[in-house]
Amino acid sequence: MSRSIAHARSGRARTGRTIIVVLGVYFAITAEQERSLLVAADGGDDEVGEILEVLEESWDDDRLKADTDKAWDAIHRCLADGTLDPDGGEFPLSHAVLGGRHLHDEYYVVYLTADQVRDVSDALQAVDRAWLRRRFDTIDDPDYRGARDEVDFDYTWVNFVDVREFYQRAAAARRAVIFTAT
Repeated sequence: MSRSIAHARSGRARTGRTIIVVLGVYFAITAEQERSLLVAADGGDDEVGEILEVLEESWDDDRLKADTDKAWDAIHRCLADGTLDPDGGEFPLSHAVLGGRHLHDEYYVVYLTADQVRDVSDALQAVDRAWLRRRFDTIDDPDYRGARDEVDFDYTWVNFVDVREFYQRAAAARRAVIFTAT
């Protein structure tokens, strides 16, 4: 993996001296969008990028979309193994952010089937503030750039609740989900 890809995968993309913070967005996609995206994935990053661009520009259902700003980083660490390793942690919690099928080599475009979405949604319902706080307090990865203080945790918690509610809506609609951090 190239250095720039590693930075993008760590939640930040580096261009020269500027660090660009990578923002996370979830989409609960239709069956037609799912088919198009999976076909595009077979064609490579450029085709996936084109599908994502169309998807983002035409998206009109805010109930089936969730923006996590930069909180996706801490949320994944809390739900997985404390790192940004997409394979870290155990299903289904590990799949709430970075687990799943990766469709792009340079940025996070992570796909979950509708069945996986249901499993993730069910698992997220059991996560309460105290549990997430305990996990947050164990983050010990030097690559984590958050402050690890009360404000950082509150920011993580508020965004986690939004993600949990998003997964409930996506599961109820029987939709597949993609998480993007580009």
